[in-house]
Amino acid sequence: MTRALIVATYLLACATVATAMFMVAGIPIGLLTGIVLALGCTQSHAALRRRRDKRIADREIAGLKRVSFQFEQALNDTRVKMDDMSKTIEARSSAQNKKIVAELQVLETLMREFATKVSSRAKLEPVNERAPTPRQGTASAYVNTLGDSGMLETIRASLEQNRVDLYLQPIVSLPQRKLRFYEALSRLRSEDGKVIMPEQYIKVAAPAGLMSVVDNLLLFRCVQIVRRLTQKQRDVGVFCNISGDTLTDTEFFPQFLEYMHHNRDLAGHIVFEFSQDAVTKSGAAGEANLAYLAHLGFALSMDHVTSLALDFVKLKKTGFRHLKVRAHTLSYGMSGAGAVVAAEDFKKLVERNGLNLIAERVEDEKTVLQLLDYGVDYAQGYLFGEPRAVREESLKALEKEQGAVIPLRKAG
Repeated sequence: MTRALIVATYLLACATVATAMFMVAGIPIGLLTGIVLALGCTQSHAALRRRRDKRIADREIAGLKRVSFQFEQALNDTRVKMDDMSKTIEARSSAQNKKIVAELQVLETLMREFATKVSSRAKLEPVNERAPTPRQGTASAYVNTLGDSGMLETIRASLEQNRVDLYLQPIVSLPQRKLRFYEALSRLRSEDGKVIMPEQYIKVAAPAGLMSVVDNLLLFRCVQIVRRLTQKQRDVGVFCNISGDTLTDTEFFPQFLEYMHHNRDLAGHIVFEFSQDAVTKSGAAGEANLAYLAHLGFALSMDHVTSLALDFVKLKKTGFRHLKVRAHTLSYGMSGAGAVVAAEDFKKLVERNGLNLIAERVEDEKTVLQLLDYGVDYAQGYLFGEPRAVREESLKALEKEQGAVIPLRKAG
């Protein structure tokens, strides 16, 4: 609109001058004067516009330069802050790593000292020798050739030479089969590399007072694994088994509680698991130990459950958050185990008392379908993965698979 007014003004002025010249000098002069005047006005207007556009462009360029300079300055400040932050994080990470390493070194040193002390004490205790009975399999046959005295010596040597291996078995959620936890299991190795299972060494190690040492080593391994996985910010939970002998060990368990008190940051990642028999026989002192663990924030789990006539209110009050029941018991042995409800309602009963029900020893798809009918949320067994030794290469695999889905396996 403004441009049209300016053009109209120019035309009006040219027409006025041309008319005046026409009246004075005639048509040719008037027409020529109008044309020349119009061209002059056009050029002048164009020059003014170019000058104005140049001023505007200069201002915009100057503004862009200021913004660019401010942006570059802010970018440099950000880089400096990021460098400082990176150095701070690196320093903190280095300090944390040194703390972890030092912590583990102290723990391992204490463990070795404790193992040597208990092993020396065990050498003085008599062992009831039993005649070996033949069994199938190389490892079992090897164990049977040892007898109790040979087994005790093998256990002692395995502990003193740190031949205690950590095995992890997955615990998955149903029906998605998503990996949620691991259960940590201990295996001893003889000098020639043969694996000795818990059911083979516990019956000899427990009377000799060595189970606290085994549990100490297992805890040491669990701490290592949890520290390694949580460094990568992975949501990991590891069930760590503690024997009944350790729970009532007046020498070891107070040290264990003190250690966990100073490492409460592990509370969201380590679940301490005790057998039903161990909890039942723990007495007032054992129950106080369990309650103190729960007070520190550690969840408790009960396994090897043979009786389902449980005091669920007491379990919850003590700090238990997980209950493991054999899948076969849920499917076929509820009445024999003293359950007050059917399998279909047992999970609801457990859940009402703040417990997660975990079905263990799941080995086929038919069992999974039954567990789904019972509303079971978690399961563990060879169907979802066998226990495997934790070494560097397998640990890297664990870091990758955390949160993964266990694939459906074909029957047969």
